[in-house]
Amino acid sequence: MYAHRPLLKEDLETISSFPQSAEELFYVSPRFQYPLTPDQIMKVLENRFEPTVILDEESGQVIAYANLYDIKDEKCWLGNVIVSSSFRGKGAAAYLLQTMKDKAKTEYGALQLVLSCASTNSRGLAFYHKLGFKPIGMRINNIEDQQRVITFQMMVEL
Repeated sequence: MYAHRPLLKEDLETISSFPQSAEELFYVSPRFQYPLTPDQIMKVLENRFEPTVILDEESGQVIAYANLYDIKDEKCWLGNVIVSSSFRGKGAAAYLLQTMKDKAKTEYGALQLVLSCASTNSRGLAFYHKLGFKPIGMRINNIEDQQRVITFQMMVEL
């Protein structure tokens, strides 16, 4: 049903079309500005590892994306998780998360995968909880216009 492979430059336009709103893009990364562009993705990749896309095997189209960062002390962070709106609720996100968990463990020897999720992203929080992620902390982030956003750090053992 799904397959994965490393990100290719030609995937960037497709991934840029995934966020359906500024709020949704904020959940992918507060550093991104709506609308998402390939250049924004490339800039973030300077400090990321294992940029990975998920493919729909039937059509061959790119349907999801994520990467890893801050790999140290047997802990690895998951970043920039996004799934095409037409594949949400169809197992693509679970496949993406399992793929990234496997990469963190086998490629980097990580024992824990950690992520940040905005407190306003209830769908994301419920999804990560369903996959076994547990809250380990919270952070108050200051963003543009003096706004503050609470993010929960969540972790799963690998």
